[in-house]
Amino acid sequence: QVQLVESGGGLVQPGGSLRLSCATSRSIFRFYTMRWYLQAPGKERELVASITTGGTTNYAASVKGRFTISRDSAKNTVYLQMNSLKPEDTAVYFCNTRIALKDYWGQGTQVTVSS
Repeated sequence: QVQLVESGGGLVQPGGSLRLSCATSRSIFRFYTMRWYLQAPGKERELVASITTGGTTNYAASVKGRFTISRDSAKNTVYLQMNSLKPEDTAVYFCNTRIALKDYWGQGTQVTVSS
């Protein structure tokens, strides 16, 4: 059973920061690329960032330079550090991994950027 448990969302003012966490099992963490997606109201889910088991990262153009994805092997957790947040970053953020071409998702965590 694949479990991805997100936490860390909330309400923040424009320009502020949040750190999202995604905890999973050791077996998933060791062998699979981990991703963060966002889904804004009325829009499709879109990829924000990914990190491979070797630590290679990729970012969507809209967040490059503001967001950082990282992984902590001691805690089997992937993080998304979000800085300089903008109102357009408001969305539900999902943790994802793909195993044998099947996508697995966490429950999502709401991020709201508003003054």
